[in-house]
Amino acid sequence: MIPHPLIEIMDCTLRDGEQTSGVSFMPHEKLMIARMLLQKVKVDRIEVASARVSEGEREAVTMICRYAASVGLLDRVEVLGFVDGHESVDWIASCGGRVINLLAKGSRKHCEEQLHKSPQEHLDDILRAIDYAVEKHMDVNLYLEDWSSGMKDSPDYVFGLMDRLVKTPVKRFLLPDTLGIMNPLQCVEYMRKMVKHYPDSHFDFHAHNDYDLAVSNSLAAVLCGCRGLHVTVNGLGERCGNAPLASVQAILTDQFGAETHIDESQLFAVSQLVSGYSGIAVAPNQPIVGENVFTQVAGVHADGDRKDNLYCNELKPERFGRKREYALGKNSGRANIAKNLEELGLELTPEQTRLVTKRITELGDRKEIVTQDDLPYIVSDVLKQKEGEQKVKLLSYMVSTSYGLKPIASVKVSINGKEFEADSTGDGQFDAFVKSLRKIYKEKLGRTFPLLANYAVSIPPGGRTDALVQTVITWHGADGNLIRTRGLDADQTEAAIKATFKMLNLIEQ
Repeated sequence: MIPHPLIEIMDCTLRDGEQTSGVSFMPHEKLMIARMLLQKVKVDRIEVASARVSEGEREAVTMICRYAASVGLLDRVEVLGFVDGHESVDWIASCGGRVINLLAKGSRKHCEEQLHKSPQEHLDDILRAIDYAVEKHMDVNLYLEDWSSGMKDSPDYVFGLMDRLVKTPVKRFLLPDTLGIMNPLQCVEYMRKMVKHYPDSHFDFHAHNDYDLAVSNSLAAVLCGCRGLHVTVNGLGERCGNAPLASVQAILTDQFGAETHIDESQLFAVSQLVSGYSGIAVAPNQPIVGENVFTQVAGVHADGDRKDNLYCNELKPERFGRKREYALGKNSGRANIAKNLEELGLELTPEQTRLVTKRITELGDRKEIVTQDDLPYIVSDVLKQKEGEQKVKLLSYMVSTSYGLKPIASVKVSINGKEFEADSTGDGQFDAFVKSLRKIYKEKLGRTFPLLANYAVSIPPGGRTDALVQTVITWHGADGNLIRTRGLDADQTEAAIKATFKMLNLIEQ
């Protein structure tokens, strides 16, 4: 049972997330992300910058505070400040900010070896900074930096600070696992001690993912009385990053029955926005927001879903503004094909479905990705190819090209049951192939081969360049009529060859 069912979510993407190597948001990008997080995703708070970093940060914080004030959300915008007398407080105030997250030292080691101060000296500095922020009408939250190490190595130091700080106007104590060293059992132990000693205080937990335990530690903290969690979109952050917003949200609600204010339908959209601005791609298997996480590959899964959603869980894609997909490839099987056809409103006979499945499997064996948008073109291509008896068949061929030499083609075909072979050179691979066919028709059949009138290559609308190429060829027939045929394949030359044999079969028929 979670002691506090309503959990505050504070997003640190614009501050901690920007510490990801190679990530630097422009001021207007920060504003766009802040707007989305506050008004659409509905996080409770956002931490947008560190004080005194740069003029670019000043511009970004000023823009965000101006926007937040205009919509009545200024109290949800927070800025990291330092124990530096008046400097951080004045910097934040000059930007229009009204909440400072004061960074104090949460371990004796950091206090003495980094600041070269005694615990009492540091405490006195903290108290002066708090007093000045209150004078400036600011709300104060306080980070205990390196708190996890402090609890492990110097708990007396942590409790010594807290015994005095709980008597100040600090609204929230922010407890970070700065080095990402904790496991959930330690998190339970340390958080229980904090809550037991200071039951009336509001604690946030700030996880880092060095051991891939950021989400687990965040949940352990909540179970022990922590009231708020810090997250970033897509898990951005220094080193291995922070706890990902989407994952924390889903587990809180589904596994622990906790409540948040998050609008889950916006999680994928904000993930895409941050990915675009940061230049950091989301892993395809990233829970909730990854490209593949709602895609079933195995045909048996699609079959089970058609019968009674047997392979679905509480993570329904519609919750997150997404939809379930059924991959088209060598492992698809007829069930996956059927699910995709069903969504498109296409009805095929069992035999037609078998033929389409066979074509998709062939593409999958060549490691080509087929999308649902490609499917209508595959269906059309396969069914048209099967219309009528195939009197002209390609038995085998070879085309080769070398630098400085003309391409060579060698072709073996069956025409009305008889086999013929020929080879030729050409100005390109397809040209060499067609000239080989011309040679067969002229020298061995005494017939005229149609003349090429037009040749066009395109990607099927909605398709992908690594999956399908569409080649449409127009020919002048012997009777002067135009014949237009189309070939579809992952390879341009192969697509053109398919279009050519469709034309030859139309003539024979």
